[in-house]
Amino acid sequence: MKKLVCAGEILVEIMTERIGQSFLEPGPLVGPFPSGAPAIFIGQAAALGQPAGLIGAVGEDDFGQLNIDRLRALGADVSAIATHKGHATGTAFVTYRADASRHFVFNIRNSAAGLLDIDDVARRLLAGADHVHVMGSSLFSNKATDVALAAVAAVKAKGGTVSFDPNVRREIMQDSGMREALDRVLVQTDVFLPSGDELLLFSSVGDEQGAIADLLGRGISCIVLKKGANGAVYHDRQSSIAMSGFAVEEVDPTGAGDCFGAAFVSMWLRGAAPVDALRVANACGALAVTRKGPMEGIHRLAEVEAFIANAGAQA
Repeated sequence: MKKLVCAGEILVEIMTERIGQSFLEPGPLVGPFPSGAPAIFIGQAAALGQPAGLIGAVGEDDFGQLNIDRLRALGADVSAIATHKGHATGTAFVTYRADASRHFVFNIRNSAAGLLDIDDVARRLLAGADHVHVMGSSLFSNKATDVALAAVAAVKAKGGTVSFDPNVRREIMQDSGMREALDRVLVQTDVFLPSGDELLLFSSVGDEQGAIADLLGRGISCIVLKKGANGAVYHDRQSSIAMSGFAVEEVDPTGAGDCFGAAFVSMWLRGAAPVDALRVANACGALAVTRKGPMEGIHRLAEVEAFIANAGAQA
């Protein structure tokens, strides 16, 4: 099977215990959980049996080891995750608001993640890669953007492909240079995976259908518009396929979009029909929200297929 590689931030997530709890006063917290959008993505892809590796950086600390151990257990290639003594692994503190929105306090740029680089080990990983996935959250600095673009260039030069999830967080979008970095990745993209209104950030056409036509006209092979609990819609130049999501009890939404994207891209790389790729992706996204912690809801392919079969039997 084709090998999938991602480059970006690795961090731990620590979250408030209660909905509506603020960081402006002391309160109970839960965690640490292994996290980081690229790590979640690669973990889910590996769990589905896709050859997958991550270029990243962690501190020589428990938080870094927690992430490496989890990714290795899921079957991911962790050879290109550098460990930096004297630097802390990145962190994300999360609060959940009553309106279901989330607020993040990140330490990424000034953590070990800020030392992300293409070293000899990363070059060896890319030499064996067929596909690169880019997370918008990973374009958090000029250096990180250079790493992502170098990975894209290395794989594209061999005739490989690229997927792109903008994953734009308000806290990160405010960074200088983010807009240009996102656009530079978009022009190299084969599979585009925006969520909701993110689609409209990349086209001057003000409506969803017009934006989709505009982006497909630029050379993107397909667009998969994620709609959370409502499922997703696949678009290419010949057809559109809408598929409802699976009904589950939501415990924690963090990581659901990353798991969805990992599943869709993994199935796409295997040549699956769009409808089949959507079904597996929707299932992985649904299962992801049933556990507290962004990587706790990752499931292996046999478990995902059993979930789909059980949902079909109950329909």
